[in-house]
Amino acid sequence: MQLALKIDVDTYRGTLEGVPRLLNLLDKHKIRATFLFSLGPDHTGRALKRIFRPGFLNKVSRTSVLSHYGIRTLLYGVLLPGPDIGKRCLPLLRSVLDSGHEVGIHTWDHIRWQDGVEYADAHWTSAEMNKAAQRFHDIFGSAAKTHGAAGWQMNDYAFELTETLGFQYSSDTRGHSPFLPCVNGKIIHCPQLPSTLPTLDELLGIGDITAHNVADHVLRITAPLPSFPPVYTLHAEMEGMQLLPILDQLLAGWRTQGYSLGTSRNIFENLDLKKLPAHHITRGTVPGRSGTLMLQGPAVAQHSVMG
Repeated sequence: MQLALKIDVDTYRGTLEGVPRLLNLLDKHKIRATFLFSLGPDHTGRALKRIFRPGFLNKVSRTSVLSHYGIRTLLYGVLLPGPDIGKRCLPLLRSVLDSGHEVGIHTWDHIRWQDGVEYADAHWTSAEMNKAAQRFHDIFGSAAKTHGAAGWQMNDYAFELTETLGFQYSSDTRGHSPFLPCVNGKIIHCPQLPSTLPTLDELLGIGDITAHNVADHVLRITAPLPSFPPVYTLHAEMEGMQLLPILDQLLAGWRTQGYSLGTSRNIFENLDLKKLPAHHITRGTVPGRSGTLMLQGPAVAQHSVMG
């Protein structure tokens, strides 16, 4: 059974410091993963406006945001100009592809997308996604083939653009199995490989879960044989830095459980696209995460499918 490693790279520091550490660890285990990059300015400091969201302060206190991101990152876009990740880290980004890993788009401006896309119009959404697509092409010399939205935040226009921009598959949702998204009664022919496992920042500090036992907790979830290959989303700012030893435990544990670890593309290439079910997209909550995000909803009845 396969298990995909999807790595979200949110910040300049995560790119500069977390990505090289992840590359070294993955090399140690002889594993290739999917890296999704934020390609424009790092405006992480602007996330402070989320302070009034339900559950945000609780998450900040549980996951030690300052220690993971650093004070400088939390000032980008507020008191310090946001560094352009794609320009400043271009050789490093290319080295990820050269090392045999899959690369794709996370976003242009992580905070702008995560906080703005829910209520954005078609023009705003298209502009943001096209900026990211163009920067990806400038860096890697070819069009991006996969997309994984920042914070699992999307809107109807964004789902339609995953097909228009030619992505072969995307991972913009949380759910349980691969599917074709249905938006406004229309099937989007860009398969979704949803993240199926909880992330470390959703688990740490909940009940008796700590950094000392969180790996065991995740491994208990993956111990039973799953119906579909799990997709685990990790973050360069967390598993690539202070939580790197936990990722090391997880990789070893999954190997012991019999999983073949690799890229999201490995799962995509084994899909029978003709038999892939369609599901509605819903907006809802995930335990341990503040706010709402995009979820795999109920299956679409075949007779109601358009397009």
